[in-house]
Amino acid sequence: MNQLFKKRLKRLQKNWEELIERPNEIQKNGNGIFDRHKFPILTADHVPLDWRYDLNCESNPYLMERFGINAVFNAGAIKWKNKYVVMARVEGNDRKSFFAIAESPNGIDQFRFWDYPVTMPETDEPDINVYDIRLTKHEDGWVYGLFCTERRDPSAPAYDQSAAIAKCAIARTKDLKNWERLPDLETRSPQQRNVVLHPEFVEGQYAFYTRPQDGFIDAGSGGGIGFGLAKSITRASIDDEKIIDFKVYHTVYELKNGLGAPPIKTGQGWLHQAHGVRNTAAGLRYVIYLFMTDLKDITKITHKPAGYFLAPQQDERVGDVSNVVFSNGWIADKDGKVFIYYASADTRLHVATTTIDQLLDYVMNTGADGMKSGCSVDRVRRVIDKNKKFFADGKRKEFRSR
Repeated sequence: MNQLFKKRLKRLQKNWEELIERPNEIQKNGNGIFDRHKFPILTADHVPLDWRYDLNCESNPYLMERFGINAVFNAGAIKWKNKYVVMARVEGNDRKSFFAIAESPNGIDQFRFWDYPVTMPETDEPDINVYDIRLTKHEDGWVYGLFCTERRDPSAPAYDQSAAIAKCAIARTKDLKNWERLPDLETRSPQQRNVVLHPEFVEGQYAFYTRPQDGFIDAGSGGGIGFGLAKSITRASIDDEKIIDFKVYHTVYELKNGLGAPPIKTGQGWLHQAHGVRNTAAGLRYVIYLFMTDLKDITKITHKPAGYFLAPQQDERVGDVSNVVFSNGWIADKDGKVFIYYASADTRLHVATTTIDQLLDYVMNTGADGMKSGCSVDRVRRVIDKNKKFFADGKRKEFRSR
C-alpha cells in the first residue's frame, strides 16, 4: 500500500468516525412547540466509505470516490428492536435514488447505516427511480413501505426527457431486510405521490391517504390530501377517493399538499403531519403543517392550526432544492417523546424533538386560519388583550422589558 493512499485513507476514516460520533445538542431559543437539533443526522458524508470508495490500493491507487453520493434526505422512520431506525432516500451523483437504513441508539445522533442499502424488488415494469418511503406498522402484522416509483411517460415526445409518471409502490417486510414487492396502488388519478397507509383497518379495509395529481409536477384538478379504502393490499385498488384536506388560496398549502408520515394515535384524535407548497417569486416553498382527525371518523378534521408548524431556516434553506423542508417519518415513544425526521433543501436529514402533550397543545389551542388579513389582526389583538388582563400593569411592563 503506497503511503499517499494509506495517509488519505486514514484521514477519511478519522473524519467519518468523528462525524458519526458527534453529539447533537438542542439548539437554543426554540419556539416551545419543538426543539431543533444543531446538526443534521444524515448527510452524504455519513454514507459508509466502503460504499463510495474502492479501498483496494492496486485497483484505486489515488483512492478516488467511485460511487459519488449527492444527498441523503426524506426518510421514513420506525422504532425497531429498541433502536431508532430511518429508511432514507440516498441519491447518487447519477440522480438515481435508492433506500438505505440507518439506526441510532437515541434517535438524535450516532446514526450508522446498515452494511448494505436496501434491495427493493421490482414489478414487471421496472422502476427508473424510487424515493420518499413511508413506513407503517400495520395491525395485520406486516411493516409496509409505500413509496414513489417514477417511470418515463411513454406518451411523451422524444425531445422531452423529463416527462414522468409517478405511482404509489407498495412493499412489505417482517424484518426490514427482506422485502416483498406488491403491485402498485391503483386509483382513478393519473398520478399518485405521497401516499400513506393508515396503521389500522377501517371498516375492515386498508385505508390510504393519497395525493391525486393530473401531472408529474402540477396537481391540476387534484384538490389536496385524499382518502380511500382498498379491500386487499396484495392488489390494492381505490374506487372512491375523496379529498379530506383541500388546497386553499393564499395559504401555505395553496399549490399542493400531501400527508407526511403515518398518523399518531392519541387519546384526543389522530395527529397528522403534512407538507404544504406555495409558489413564490423565488420558486416553490415547502413547509410542514399539522392537523388532527377524529378517532372514530378519521376523515373528519377536528383541529388545524393556521400556517406552518416547521419551515426552513438559516442553513436549511440552501441545497439542491432551496427553501424546502419535507418530512415522511416520525417516531412516538411510549413515554410521550416524539422524534420528527425532516429533510432540508432535498440535501440532508434533521431531527426535531417534542412530546405528544406539546403537539396536542399546539394543535388544539392554536387558532385556525381565518383566511384573510383582518382575521390575523383580530387574533393578535385577542392575544394582547388576554395578556393585559393576566398581567398587572407594572408586571406587564417588567415582563416586556426583559
